[in-house]
Amino acid sequence: MQLQRAVDDFTVYLAAERGFSAHTVRSYRSDLGQLRAFAHARGVEEADQVSLELLRDWLWQGSQAGLARSTLARRSAAVRGLTSWLAKTDRVTGDTASRLKSPRSDHHLPRVLTGAQMEGILRTLEERAATDDPEAVRDLAVIELLYASALRVSEVTGLNISRVDFERLTVRVTGKGSKERVVPFGVPAKRAIERYLAVARPVLAAGTTEALFLSGRGARLGTRAVYSLVSTLLSTIPGTGPSGPHALRHTAATHLLDGGADLRAVQEMLGHASLGTTQIYTHVSAERLKESYRSAHPRA
Repeated sequence: MQLQRAVDDFTVYLAAERGFSAHTVRSYRSDLGQLRAFAHARGVEEADQVSLELLRDWLWQGSQAGLARSTLARRSAAVRGLTSWLAKTDRVTGDTASRLKSPRSDHHLPRVLTGAQMEGILRTLEERAATDDPEAVRDLAVIELLYASALRVSEVTGLNISRVDFERLTVRVTGKGSKERVVPFGVPAKRAIERYLAVARPVLAAGTTEALFLSGRGARLGTRAVYSLVSTLLSTIPGTGPSGPHALRHTAATHLLDGGADLRAVQEMLGHASLGTTQIYTHVSAERLKESYRSAHPRA
């Protein structure tokens, strides 16, 4: 079986049967496309010709090119997934990458905004929405929901109106691996969404669609538009790290734990399969506590 065909079939399998997000599938396809080009340059065209030595050389080349350890770890995961699937489906004999070790990812604490910074962002959005501009009213509702519920940006843009329960103050979302979960949101988010539905969405709607949030052209709002919105809002706020919607997810999770929320409840709310993934926010809270101590205690 040709390696290119194997990559194509594998990525189709990830999307259709494993329910991987479009973003993850694109990343895997890109990584495996790099592998295919690397193998081609060495005269390897067939999937069963891919050796452990070739895979190690491929990762080493990426390391020498200055790729982040997180990128190399993702490449390792992609190729391990590919060779495991090839072996399980009897397309090749043996799982070549089963002994391939991935480098440890860089463990940087996520960017988290303070409560005052979030209040400033929401106040800015409220002032814009006061003009009744449809997109400004929508933007306020989007950010309120992102912060209130700690949802992924794809989960927010993928929401349909029928998935919002205003009586119970919950939304039903489909997360990674096509897993559904019910997530709560607060009264300010409820007010923002209800106002959006009343005064903005009817203006934006270009046709019949169940999508909750709409673009200026009346189609479902895309993740890129939300990235641009959040990036602009965070551009004037001091701090390092990513400035996309995930920063609001990190912020919401950390503020929940700072406020005394149970770690497992936060895990369920975030849709994390592993408690260890959620525990990074306890490290963030600890770092924030230490920073406050160093700046405030006379014997620090």
